Amino acid sequence: MNEHQILKLSTLAIDVETILRELASAARLREGQLLVLGVSTSEVQGQYIGTSGTLETAEAIYEGIEAVRRDIGFHPVFQCCEHLNRSLVMEREVAERYGLEQVSAIPMPRAGGSMAAFAYRQLTDACLTETVQAHAGIDIGDTFIGMHLRRVAVPVRPSIRTIGFAHATMAYARPKLIGGSRAVYTDEDNARSSNTCD
Repeated sequence: MNEHQILKLSTLAIDVETILRELASAARLREGQLLVLGVSTSEVQGQYIGTSGTLETAEAIYEGIEAVRRDIGFHPVFQCCEHLNRSLVMEREVAERYGLEQVSAIPMPRAGGSMAAFAYRQLTDACLTETVQAHAGIDIGDTFIGMHLRRVAVPVRPSIRTIGFAHATMAYARPKLIGGSRAVYTDEDNARSSNTCD
């Protein structure tokens, strides 16, 4: 690996850390919450999704994620590719705490994706689950993580729109607003409200 490649990989880690901190702030992400990550390392390298993934690229991205996770304490959840039906890599203890159904597979770069394969080997006791309802998520390379986010998803515009060559999008979930025009959603609304019911 030449000096140019090393610099590029270190830049990936910094860029991922930057946008993840932006998402964590917007989402008010807390310790113990779930963050889903969909990553195409092929797209990050400027190639078509699923064709040229590398563990080296995954490692750089993982480094950026870990820098933020250590500060906040959220649980990262890594989405596999379509060949494993977009199952998710996470710590077994987290899957059990959230009551998630586990599935049997070990992600590999060509069946699961390089990011999921790399993450699986970094976690203490990794497992796969079929689905999750995460509190927030980052999609690097248009891998479509929406199926694994809680409702209602709120988009967050990152200051860095591409990680490497891959398009980056982010979102967090907020509780549904219910009750219509008479409902109170904040303490400020409550102070102004004089409606009665029943």
